[in-house]
Amino acid sequence: MTTIHDLQELDGQPHANVFPDREPKTVRLSLDADESVPAHSHPGRDIVLYLVEGRIELCLDDQSHEMTAGEVARFEGERDIEPRAVEPSVALIVLSPRADA
Repeated sequence: MTTIHDLQELDGQPHANVFPDREPKTVRLSLDADESVPAHSHPGRDIVLYLVEGRIELCLDDQSHEMTAGEVARFEGERDIEPRAVEPSVALIVLSPRADA
């Protein structure tokens, strides 16, 4: 079965589940300028964050990375993640269960 969703039409701020109750967990993150998500982690998962639009500062543990639209970040879920929007931003985040977890 094929399921298609328009990212902008999904309910939920700042997080909207693209395919609820399905793996890998897929989330649309929408942040206004200067809005952030508090530091947190996702143990046992590998994370891919694709920045669809905008610009964010992605803090992973004690490292900071500035991302612009079209860039992709991949990292382990054990790291503390804290995204902060430099300007209004939308990201698609995939949290995949790690096979060895």
